[in-house]
Parts: sequence; C-alpha cells; structure tokens
Amino acid sequence: MTKVVVSKGETLEKALRIFKKKLDRDGTLKQMKVKNHYEKPSERKKRKAKNAQFSQW
Repeated sequence: MTKVVVSKGETLEKALRIFKKKLDRDGTLKQMKVKNHYEKPSERKKRKAKNAQFSQW
C-alpha cells in the first residue's frame, strides 16, 4: 500500500503529486489497467515480449 506523509505547511496539490509519482514508480496504476479489461492471449504474449526486450537493456 502506498502512503504519503504530509508535513505541516505542505499543500494538498503537492501531496497529490507525490502520491501519483509513487503510484507510477510502483506500477500500481499499470496493474489496475491490465486487470480491468480482458487481454487476449496474443496481446499478452506481445506485451510480455516487449517488456522482456526492455528489461535486457
């Protein structure tokens, strides 16, 4: 679970920006998008091959 500690005097906009960055780094939003819709097996293979190609660099 992603948490953001807001210090005194910090604006809500800044806290939200930090929260969104943490979600992006963790990959939480990507996982939600993948799980929200059906992915055909051929699309899954293409996505995994693309991710494997980038992980080799």
